[in-house]
Amino acid sequence: MALLACLMVSSALAADVDGKWTAQMPGRQGNTQEATFNFKADGNKLTGSMSNPRGSMDITDGKIDGDTITFSRTFERGGNSMKIIYTGKVSGDTIDFTIAREGGEGQGGKFTAKRVK
Repeated sequence: MALLACLMVSSALAADVDGKWTAQMPGRQGNTQEATFNFKADGNKLTGSMSNPRGSMDITDGKIDGDTITFSRTFERGGNSMKIIYTGKVSGDTIDFTIAREGGEGQGGKFTAKRVK
């Protein structure tokens, strides 16, 4: 019963991320690009999609832990598969993100997404 109570409390405290969010993400050579995120929470599971000028793709491995969300997206570039991991801290209508390439390769980045009302 104690475990069930803990699970219910952690679900109740999960960040409210449902809906559409937009951000100016860091891009190549210091440029930014607009990205749109559509999130759906189901308990501690996070699903949704991300779109930018290059297209749209589903997020994977989405999780919610209190006010922290994590997910990844994988894409192909030059015949190589790359996985990008997103970690966000939710505060009201903003999410402060840190992104990093799996394995720590390359330079990471930070950006803030805002809820679209």
